Amino acid sequence: MFIKLPKEQKLEIAGRIKNYLTEEFSVEAGHLASEIFLDYLLKEISPYIYNQAVKDARHFVEQRLALLEEDLDALEIPLHPAKRK
Repeated sequence: MFIKLPKEQKLEIAGRIKNYLTEEFSVEAGHLASEIFLDYLLKEISPYIYNQAVKDARHFVEQRLALLEEDLDALEIPLHPAKRK
């Protein structure tokens, strides 16, 4: 699993990486090097991000399902036991 970005987003992020490396570490990286570094980061962290997104989605669905079950329970008509004579 590897996050694929549209070209314009990839170029924008690579530019930000280039600026970050310069400002924070005084490292002058070229645009190509920044893109390669971005590809490396995406390859390495994509599985973690994807798995966390799946966990978050599962948690969200479970919460919604619990609310739906409560709503369905509230719709049930209570049954009264037959009266004994």
